[in-house]
Amino acid sequence: MTTFRTLATVRHHGMDLTDYEFTVPLDHDQPSGESLSIFARAVSHSEKSAAMLPWLVFLQGGPGFPGPRPLANSGWLKRALDDYHVLLLDSRGNGRSNVVLPQTLARRGNARAQADYLMRFRADSIVRDAELIRRRLVGEDEPWSVLGQSYGGFCAVHYLSAYPLGLREAFITGGLPPLVGSPDDYYRHTYPEVQRKTRNFFARYPADRVLCTRILEHLHRHDVALPTGGRLTVRRFQQVGFMLGFDDGMENLHYLLESAFCPGVDGDELSQPFLRTLENSQSFETHPIFAVLHEMCYTQGAAARWSAERVRGEFPDMDWAPGRPPSFTGEMIFPWMFEDYPGLRALRDVAELLAREERWPSLYDPAQLARNTVPCVAAIYAEDMFVPRALSERTAASIAGLKVWLTNEYEHNGLRSSSAVFERLLSLRRELV
Repeated sequence: MTTFRTLATVRHHGMDLTDYEFTVPLDHDQPSGESLSIFARAVSHSEKSAAMLPWLVFLQGGPGFPGPRPLANSGWLKRALDDYHVLLLDSRGNGRSNVVLPQTLARRGNARAQADYLMRFRADSIVRDAELIRRRLVGEDEPWSVLGQSYGGFCAVHYLSAYPLGLREAFITGGLPPLVGSPDDYYRHTYPEVQRKTRNFFARYPADRVLCTRILEHLHRHDVALPTGGRLTVRRFQQVGFMLGFDDGMENLHYLLESAFCPGVDGDELSQPFLRTLENSQSFETHPIFAVLHEMCYTQGAAARWSAERVRGEFPDMDWAPGRPPSFTGEMIFPWMFEDYPGLRALRDVAELLAREERWPSLYDPAQLARNTVPCVAAIYAEDMFVPRALSERTAASIAGLKVWLTNEYEHNGLRSSSAVFERLLSLRRELV
């Protein structure tokens, strides 16, 4: 059985926050073996009795990112605290849980040992952690609610497949995964969506098309060092298209680009503010689980084999060469990233082993989902660049009783950008709309 201890309690902005540390098995099939530390933060309204409210566990997007750090009683959390005692989970490998970084992985030994270790960091292990935590914190026979954002929604669907008795209800935002298939299917949907977002961006900011061409041509002709190491290559610059999947993405990208050039000794060059801001927008080095396990979110019973790189060949307009219009990429992981990003180089062999690994168990049980009885509601973002609408709708139709809100009002981060998203899902769950 998992053990836990209370670390600290603090009150601010009308919230009571209690930090917990849980101990869980690294491999849940070997409970007496190596263990991991899992961190979670409970949040309740200071003027409400948490003991009288049901629990809602929040599963963060990613993979490879910790749970939210509340700065104020605002957004979806503010609405949730009216009705729930909320648990913000740092899933294994993230935040204050036993964190996965190149430094910590080096302690595991060679690349094979590191890869075997990382195979325990997918949605199935995350959900088994959550189930142990539920039993210890809430009670063996007391189910809780789950709110899954993006990859957290993938985890929620696995939860519905494997441990439905542990769930009182499920809320999913931008996170209905394909139940079958391969990463290839996913990228064949997302590459065209990135192209569409790119066209929309240049339609809003026509002058940025010229500016992006100028940046790409400059990178093609010059070796550009980044402030914290490594080089800014054409292909790395194209990854700024990742921003276009968010509600404020077009504006953030536009404001990044407008600071691109400054006069230098030998003519215009890329400015330090531009280079540093671009680096800060690319979090692969500080959240390496995203880089090494992203394709494995979609991998079951087969090897990913660098799916994004292979499928990209089917979309030649995604490539750039002098004389061609500017283009971006999105939420894609490529093998060359383990060279272009200095902080990922130590994981190059590990990433290669994981890309060729075939021993990935199935994450979802279509038969169980077809007879689901857990009340579920989901927001599908019609223009989602990261979790394609077509695949999400297919999955929604496969989960018995799931109620769907399809909207084009928000991008993938709608839950974070507007409290109205969670409010709408609550209303849908309570049959108020």
